[in-house]
Amino acid sequence: MDWKQLKETYPQDTDLPARANRLTALMRVRDCTQYDDIPNPFSSEYNGAGEYIPLDKRRPSVRTNMCATVVDESASLVFGEMHWPALTAVDETVPGIMAALDRECALPAVLIEAVISGSVGSSALLVETVDRRPCVSLHGTRFLTPQWGVAGELVSMTECYKVKGGDLAAQGWPIGPDDAQAWFWWRREWDKTACQVYVPTRVADGLPNRIDEKRTTRHGLGFVPWVWMANMALPGTVDGPCTFERAIDTVIECDYLLSQSGRGLKYSSDPKLVIKAGKGDPAGADSDGGTTGGAASALILPMDGDAKMLEINGDASAAMLAQYRELRAIVLEQIHGNRASADKISAAQSGRAMEMMCQSLVWLADRLRLSYGEYGLLALYRMICRFSHVLTGGIRIGGNDYVGLDDTGLALQWPPYFPSTDPELLQLAQGLATAVASGFMSNETACSIYAAKVGTASPQEEWNRVLDELSDPVLIAKRQAAANAAKADRQAAGAGRTETRQVTA
Repeated sequence: MDWKQLKETYPQDTDLPARANRLTALMRVRDCTQYDDIPNPFSSEYNGAGEYIPLDKRRPSVRTNMCATVVDESASLVFGEMHWPALTAVDETVPGIMAALDRECALPAVLIEAVISGSVGSSALLVETVDRRPCVSLHGTRFLTPQWGVAGELVSMTECYKVKGGDLAAQGWPIGPDDAQAWFWWRREWDKTACQVYVPTRVADGLPNRIDEKRTTRHGLGFVPWVWMANMALPGTVDGPCTFERAIDTVIECDYLLSQSGRGLKYSSDPKLVIKAGKGDPAGADSDGGTTGGAASALILPMDGDAKMLEINGDASAAMLAQYRELRAIVLEQIHGNRASADKISAAQSGRAMEMMCQSLVWLADRLRLSYGEYGLLALYRMICRFSHVLTGGIRIGGNDYVGLDDTGLALQWPPYFPSTDPELLQLAQGLATAVASGFMSNETACSIYAAKVGTASPQEEWNRVLDELSDPVLIAKRQAAANAAKADRQAAGAGRTETRQVTA
């Protein structure tokens, strides 16, 4: 079975566009439910009528889920706990305000889910305010349709999908009990001035076209409060390439190969017994029934009889494992997964060595950082700044009100993929100190580089703390005293070595 054949087992909603059905199929692979519509378990060889069930009509009993594994690992490298980017701006107060926004809206968790959700092609963030407090929510894009203007800005966003009448009645819509199980169209549309909600209509009556003024909101922001992130694609693209689609066929082959080999190994534990008896023997061809038994059965055969067991041998099992390893390598090569084997790592590796060992996964994370960092998170920060200009009284973050935030010079500083070891940090510090002393680099740049390498939350805040310490006379006196004490200790140690050499001579 291949991916095209497996997709044919999924129900298709002809009322939805082909894009929605395609994303739904890819979401099954991402969520590890791609085989759930196959009714027969892998252990069932025959149906109730005694007919043989082909392998492609059975659910595999082993699921490697390699596609989901690569998606999860890449998302952790992009927005994991140790990989959240720092923000820099011309206005030095903006990074601290956005750091408070990260904590208040749980943006690290939201963005990780955005990378996982967008692995099928795209994901989107809706930004709203409640009492001037920002709220960021993640939405799947199956039922969303964006439109961009000539300048590349988002001009409208339409949400349209099917919903049961009972769900609409629970939300206050006038739906009678007879229509509780009927399907209705739900439609909303955002533009630069309003969020228009349409009156739901039956699916048979077509798409809604009458606006419900009571539920429509006139926000007057001057922009569409959505951030659209296309997976590994340029801004303005509806859907980028799926992270794992190229490897689905090979993953299906791996699942069925392991399921069939596991079935064979189980049968080898108690193999099927085949008896060839002579004519006239009670167990021979003249008998009505066959003889069954396991490996522990004791048999007495006539002179011209024969017996053998149907089982998989060790050579076949080894060949199966070798084939699976090759298929796994092909999958990870196709979708840039981590091909390193933990069994071959004998000791702790440096950060650079770990990065080289996971180079394919790092390259994938580099592309995802553009889609969800530069075109996603950074666009979200700029939108929050725009909110502070249009909301009366400004935007409230962390209990404080901010008006007219400046988004000039907003940029992300990404931490290293793997933490550096102490020798690496020492070598970097010595190199930066030499560059500063030689006049090739400023102290601020050296501080930013070292802080980013260490993993400091904000290199700008770190430089500000350095300036504060340099301007504090008490700290300067303490630092000078410590330097003088260290110099005196070195001189005393040098004098002791000289005296010892003289005495020895």
